[in-house]
Order: sequence, then C-alpha cells, then structure tokens
Amino acid sequence: MSAAAPHPDATPSRAPAAASAPASAPAPASASAAAQTPVTGQAPVTGQAPVTGQAPVTGQAPDTGQAPVAEQTSVAEQAPAAAKAPAAGPRLAWLDALRGIGALAVVAEHLLPWFLPGLRPYWFNLGVYGILVFFLVSGYIIPTSLERHGDVRAFWISRFFRLYPLYLGVIVAVLALSWWVPVREAVPRDGSAVAAHATMLLDVVSVGGVADTMWTLSYEMVFYLLVTALFLTRGHDRSGLLSMLFAVAAVVVGLIVSGAVLKGTWPAYVSCAVFVVGLTGVVAGRLRTASACVLGVMAVVLLLMSSRVPWLGAAVLAVMFAGTAVHRWERGTGRLWPVAVTAVLVGIAPLWAIESGWWWVQADVWFTTIALAGATFAGGMALRGRRLPRVLVWFGLISYSLYLVHHPVLKYFVQVSGDLRRAEAPYQVAMTALALALLVGVSALTYRYVERPMQDLGRRISRRYRDRPQGGADARVAGQGAGDDGVLGEQEGQVPDRVRDHVGQGDALR
Repeated sequence: MSAAAPHPDATPSRAPAAASAPASAPAPASASAAAQTPVTGQAPVTGQAPVTGQAPVTGQAPDTGQAPVAEQTSVAEQAPAAAKAPAAGPRLAWLDALRGIGALAVVAEHLLPWFLPGLRPYWFNLGVYGILVFFLVSGYIIPTSLERHGDVRAFWISRFFRLYPLYLGVIVAVLALSWWVPVREAVPRDGSAVAAHATMLLDVVSVGGVADTMWTLSYEMVFYLLVTALFLTRGHDRSGLLSMLFAVAAVVVGLIVSGAVLKGTWPAYVSCAVFVVGLTGVVAGRLRTASACVLGVMAVVLLLMSSRVPWLGAAVLAVMFAGTAVHRWERGTGRLWPVAVTAVLVGIAPLWAIESGWWWVQADVWFTTIALAGATFAGGMALRGRRLPRVLVWFGLISYSLYLVHHPVLKYFVQVSGDLRRAEAPYQVAMTALALALLVGVSALTYRYVERPMQDLGRRISRRYRDRPQGGADARVAGQGAGDDGVLGEQEGQVPDRVRDHVGQGDALR
C-alpha cells in the first residue's frame, strides 16, 4: 500500500510514478511521527525510492488522573468527569474529531493507490497530513495531562495498557500470517528486531516494524520519555523554546547528516537494556528523576544520531512541542510566536537536506501539507464547545485500532482480490466500499475487545497505585493535582499511523 512519507529503505523519487499491478502481497513494508514519509511502511530512508511498500518516517489518550495515552474513550463517554470539568466533554470532542480526520487521511493514503489510483492527490500528501494532525494532538494533550495528574507512575502504567496490548496483538497476527504474506524485508531476522519492538523505538534505531504503521510509535515514545524527564526536572513549561530548538535541529541536521550516524544492531540492544532498567526506576520510584533523565537523553541521542531520517525525527518533535506550546498559549501561560517560528523552520528543513528527494518533500507539496495540517488543527480549536459530527468523534475513538490494523488488512484484502488498479471503475468502487467496511469492522472489534478492556485494566491498576504513597521523593511534583482529571486522560495518545509514499511502476504491495 502507499504511504505518506518515504521509508528509509525507499529510493527517492521527485515525481509521482504510475501505479502498476501489485505483487502478490510481498513482505509487508513507520514511527509518526509525523508523523509518520513516502509510500514506504517506515520513515523515509536516505536515497530510497519512496514508492517502496514501506511507510516513511514522517513517519494515543490517558485518563487524566492516569497516564495520558493509556486510554482512549470518546469524549461522549466521559460524562462522569463532568462533575470535575463540566464543559470538558463538548470542549474536547474536537480532539476526537481531529483524530478521526487524521485516521481517515492515513487510510486514504494507503488505500487510494491500490484501489482508486486516479483519485490520489499529489498537490499535498494525505498520509503526512494525517500524521501531522496526530502529532499536534499528542503534543497538545499529553504533557498537560501529565502535569494535571502529577503522577509519573500512573502515566506510564496507563501508557503501557493503552499502547502495548493492541500493538503486541498486531505483531502476533502478522507473524502468524507470514506464511501467506511474508514479513517485510525491512525487519531484521535477528534479536535486534525483538529489542526494537519491545521498546517501540523502531525508527529511531533504524529497525523496520512488522507492521508499516508502527514507525510513528517510535516518535511518540521518544516524546513520552522526554516529557517525563522535563516534568520531573521542572522544565516542562518551556514548550515554545523546545519546539524551536528541535526545529533548528531539523534544519541543521538535514544539512550535515545523511542518515544514521550510529549504525548496526547495537543501538537496538543497548536502548532496550536502558529502556527496561530506566522505566523500572521511573515506575518503581527508585532514582526516578535520574532514571527519567537518562531515558530522555538517550531518546534525543537516538533521534538525532540513529534514526533513519534524522532531520525528519527532529521535525516531528518540533511539531509535537508546538502542539504543547499552543495549549500553553490557550491557557495564557505561553506565547504563540514560537509556534510560527517552528512552522517556518520545519517548512524549510527538507529543502536543502541531504536526505530528501521524495515527492512529498518538494517545496510546494511540503508547504501545502503543513499548512493544511495546521489549518485543520486551528479549525478544530475554533469549533471547541460546538456539536461535531458524531461519526468523526467515533472514528477518533477507534483511531488507534484503525491505525495499526488497516495496513495489514488492506494487504490481505488485495492478496485475495488481486490487482485492482486497472480494473473497471465500478468494480474498483465496489471493492473499495467492501475494504472500508472490513477495515472499520475489524477496528471496531479490536477496540471493543482489546483496547477497552486493557484500558479499563490500566485504569484500575493506576488507581490502586494512586491510593498508595509512591516510592521516591519525586514521585509527584509539588503543585500538581493528583486528582483524576477524567477528561484529559481520555484524550491523549492517538498514535499516528504509518504512512507510505507514492506507488510507482512495478511496486509490490507492501
């Protein structure tokens, strides 16, 4: 399937190529980041054709009282929180709607090249647009949720139960069906793949995920690690400055780096060991601040020196912190001009980057995509408090499931249906409708029977620990409320789905 941003293993191409019949569902072709990157299933890699079946590097919401991303209940389901924040439900429905829009954009980016190639737009990139919206939403809500809750342990417990159950389920399903549709070649056949998947730091250690959509999780995880360290060291209120610093890094790194500096399998192994030991310290409360700082530093080093496309990783973090800066401006505790500076720097980052050449980073396409994502986010904010289409809010509710399962399901569908790109229009439309119905049905089921039960379990465990004193003097940060927010907790964590670049002649379905 096509992806929004190029995958590191794809060769760059500046103009869209005509689609050709997909190979019989070859090995599946990431992180989100924003972010999720050409048609490849992973973040764009230098000098690789974006048309590969991998998603580029361009490239979910906790209980406020709990880890932010861990839970993803729709705003409508947050009625109990009304007692504490009466207007919260309607006010935050726009975030669910934005996630719904982002999810549908990413699905369209992967679906159109293989089902309705004539409808795919090339004046902007649907996949990159969708993941940028997702990263803005994550940046907007996750840090403030942690700050309001003030409980680092609950944050990570919630995050684990929000992200890992479905993530592991998709991995198991893809591996189980690898006899039919082989695991994509970007996934190493050694222990480094296990280590990278265990931490979700796939793209920042240059390891392909078993599912294309997993690459963006790398940048979400980097953001969580960095936000935790900033929160515990009282540096979390400098969002505007951080967004500009990462944007500057994107420009500079793009000019001097042409891919990962730290190569080989050892970054995956070392980061896994540090991740496990460090998070154990953060959750257990022993040397919590020191552990969080080590993890934060590791995350930034990997982002800038070990990721597939370093400038893109820095740009993703800049976008996420820009989302946080918008929230602080909205609350009257920050200014908006750093967001404008960040937007300009992110806009020019790929123009002179050594690693570029994909059609979606050409100046006109890149600027248009960024502008549309920003306008969509601004439009959502302008509609706060208004009644929004329930279908969009519902798609936001199931968006994490839709992100992770849609690409494998589309590959399996095309494996059965055969190449649809040269079929008659009525047949293409019929198959598209059938595929969409299947995607929505599977996503609704995985949300109902995997996500929700695990989110509920995470909430129960988080509340149990909140009732006990946490180990370590820095378990909570003074001045932060420990109460259950009930609103923000449900709004965080939508992890942008992996997007892939344009489908060109001879491209196999990845």
